[in-house]
Amino acid sequence: MPLQDLPCLSLQGSMLSQYNRTNKRKSRAFLSEGLDTECTPTELIQQWSPPHKHQRLITKGKENDDNQFCVFSYDKLSYMFLSAGILWDSLPDELLLRIFSCLHLQDLLRISVVCKRWHRLVFDESLWYSVDLEGLTHMGPALQQVLKTGVRRLRCPRTFVEDPLQIVQMDLSSSIIPTTALESIICHCRLLEYLSLEGLHLSDNIICSLAKNPNLLQLNLSGCSAFSAPVVADMLKSCSRSAQLNISWCSFNNDHVKSVVNNLSPSVTHLNLSGYRENVKVLVERCPQIETLDLSDSTLLMADVFPVLKQLQCLRHLSLSRCYHIHLAALTDLGKLFPALGLLDVFGLVQDSQLPSLKKEMPHVSINSRLFSSVARPMPASRVVSSSSEHTMWNRPCRLRFRL
Repeated sequence: MPLQDLPCLSLQGSMLSQYNRTNKRKSRAFLSEGLDTECTPTELIQQWSPPHKHQRLITKGKENDDNQFCVFSYDKLSYMFLSAGILWDSLPDELLLRIFSCLHLQDLLRISVVCKRWHRLVFDESLWYSVDLEGLTHMGPALQQVLKTGVRRLRCPRTFVEDPLQIVQMDLSSSIIPTTALESIICHCRLLEYLSLEGLHLSDNIICSLAKNPNLLQLNLSGCSAFSAPVVADMLKSCSRSAQLNISWCSFNNDHVKSVVNNLSPSVTHLNLSGYRENVKVLVERCPQIETLDLSDSTLLMADVFPVLKQLQCLRHLSLSRCYHIHLAALTDLGKLFPALGLLDVFGLVQDSQLPSLKKEMPHVSINSRLFSSVARPMPASRVVSSSSEHTMWNRPCRLRFRL
């Protein structure tokens, strides 16, 4: 959806382009008259509100003749708020913010043109803590405005981005974004804790900027390219608190792999190094607390690595898919070697007819239940291939969402 289909985030913005011509004319009048005052324009609200039925009056005896009151259902009470605009002005900011928090993104932007007060409240940072812009393919200035609201959690995968600062969580996976634009975003971030740049063309400047985020806990660089081995080493040294790292299938040579393995933080518990030839001994010595380890597609890996991996006493999830030098007979011993093991992925090594016998040898282990790795990814592996995204990032929903 192009940018013009999103309500402009500035004070002089227009309503949604998909409105019909009549609504467009009304919105212009609404904008020109409403923004001249800090208060809600009562007559405009009444004009735009649906007609409401006359309410039934109830009295109780003579002493209440002067104290007539109405009986409203919840829906009728809503009509009262819409039609009697003066009541909106009597509401404190805190209550209006609570009401606004129930709106979707497009609706929130529409009401920002009602009056100056509403515009001010709409862009209160409490409403913009987490934002999901998936589906907005050309955001540019819209993204810049969103970032100015103080957003902490931003999800906009598969979007085209052209320019944040207090961001803590950000998902730009598979976006179409110029490297220079991504550099301008990352270089201003210092508070990142969760970041996914999966499938993007990066640069040394971007990796160096990531090093300035010491609180980075989860980083997904799966399938990324165009950065050198030395900057990876420096970044990993600076981000010493990292718990999850997905650096699978990057455009790496042996120097890159050595930089990763030799500089990993001992605090790492979830690691995806698929597609490389790793020095497993060094890896185990540096990161003894690993709970999830994905070594899939390491075609030179053999069963003699198991005694080395045995040192990982906390290992619960091991992925060895398509490590073709590991034979079925060797897999049957894994249950004894790793007493804490609960998940084992060996796609490509075990035929469907062989699974029952392997499961019999390891009754407490779930085998081939995770088709995709979930290490450091914003969405769990169970939903990576789902057509119905739940619009969450790292198991937490985004409150504001762009709706197609």
